[in-house]
Amino acid sequence: MKIPDKKDRKTFDEEIDLKVQRKLKAQHNDKKSVWFGLGMMGIVGWTIAVPTLLGVALGVWLDKNYPQSLSWTLSFLIIGLLVGCLIAWHWILKEHKEMNENKDENDD
Repeated sequence: MKIPDKKDRKTFDEEIDLKVQRKLKAQHNDKKSVWFGLGMMGIVGWTIAVPTLLGVALGVWLDKNYPQSLSWTLSFLIIGLLVGCLIAWHWILKEHKEMNENKDENDD
C-alpha cells in the first residue's frame, strides 16, 4: 500500500471539502422532494382556479345586473382562465430558472 505524499493528501482534502460543501448546499436547497412537487402542483392549480372563479363570479354578477346578448359569465370565465394560466406559466418559468441557477452553482 502506497502512502500518499503531501501533494496527494492536499488534493484529496480539497476534493473532500468540495464534496462536503456540495452536500450541505444540496441539503439546504433541497427542492426536489415529493412534497415540493405536490406543493408546486397545488400552487399551480390554485393559481389557475382562483382567477377563473373570480371571473365566473364577476360574469354572473354582470349577467344579473347588466344583461347583454353575450354571456358575461362565459367571457370572464375564459379571461380568468387565461390570466390564471399566464400567472402559472410565469411562476413555473421563474422556479425553473432558479433551479437551473442552483444546479449551475453546484456544478462549479
